[in-house]
Amino acid sequence: MNRIRPPRTFDEFRDLVAAYRLPRILLTALDLDLFTAIGDRRWSVAELSRRLRVSERGLEILCRNLATAGLLRKSGDRYRNGTLGRTILNAKHASYRGAYLELVRGQWADWSRLTKSVRSGLPVEENSRENPRYRRQFTWAMHHRALEVAPKIAPRVDLRGAKHLLDLGGGPGTFALSFLERNRDLRATICDRPAALQVARQLARTHPAGRRLSYLPLDFIKKPISGRYDVVWYSNILHIYSPAANEAVFKKLSRVLVPNGRLLIHDAFCWDRARLHPAETNLFAVTMLLFTSGGNTYSARDVATWLRAAGFVRVRRITMPKNVADWEGGFLEASMPRA
Repeated sequence: MNRIRPPRTFDEFRDLVAAYRLPRILLTALDLDLFTAIGDRRWSVAELSRRLRVSERGLEILCRNLATAGLLRKSGDRYRNGTLGRTILNAKHASYRGAYLELVRGQWADWSRLTKSVRSGLPVEENSRENPRYRRQFTWAMHHRALEVAPKIAPRVDLRGAKHLLDLGGGPGTFALSFLERNRDLRATICDRPAALQVARQLARTHPAGRRLSYLPLDFIKKPISGRYDVVWYSNILHIYSPAANEAVFKKLSRVLVPNGRLLIHDAFCWDRARLHPAETNLFAVTMLLFTSGGNTYSARDVATWLRAAGFVRVRRITMPKNVADWEGGFLEASMPRA
């Protein structure tokens, strides 16, 4: 499992703390829209500094570090984009991941307020993230995050015989559309807030399987869930809510799943008894502290206990090859009784 090598000397501790330097360099390049400005051309620092209206000295130091990191390529005194800079970091390219990049850029200032959140136990901004405009932007960011993951997971989830899938908190519907594409007899419903479903509808209109997708505008934490489903996909939602809120959701799902219906929970789990690994799971818990009022990351053992209390049986881990799922170790599957 993913582990952080513990520092053994002051120099190693210093290097660990100073690891913020390269991320800050990358974020500054995004702030300047540097990769878009470079595009497919080769630029001297003097030319590029005039284009970006920044100092030649500052840009030379920035570009040199970006080239060291492999984001830029240097030939003589000129710089050009590497593969990522030319594509997903370039606003003029079709594969640009702008919504997700904007989300990451915005989190730098929020993470600098971590000490305040640790003291209070509260998120950095409690209400601003609930407005519809932010919801739509966040939903696009989640689509950009799932674009490569969903097509890898869909072939590894057995949905033979399933007629109706509920993508609970499914946002843009990226996973639901991948499942529909792989299973032609399947229908799917995305349950989320109206602002998120606006993005889902827009994406579905351009997807061949979009006609088999329906929409349930609902705050499922506060309201009952309607319908009858063979499978529920609960992806990257568990960590947003407290244990009590997740237990309440599981009880609601037990009422809408058919006998022998399945709940698939794709999330960041701690797989060890001590809840120390994988390291990325614990780092992500900090994100939940900063941005949610009760969210966290949980051990698979604890989640299995909540599922059984809600009436689920046969809770098991579904392992995934490395770099397939969003999180290391796979995800959980729980089934309802056969009758």
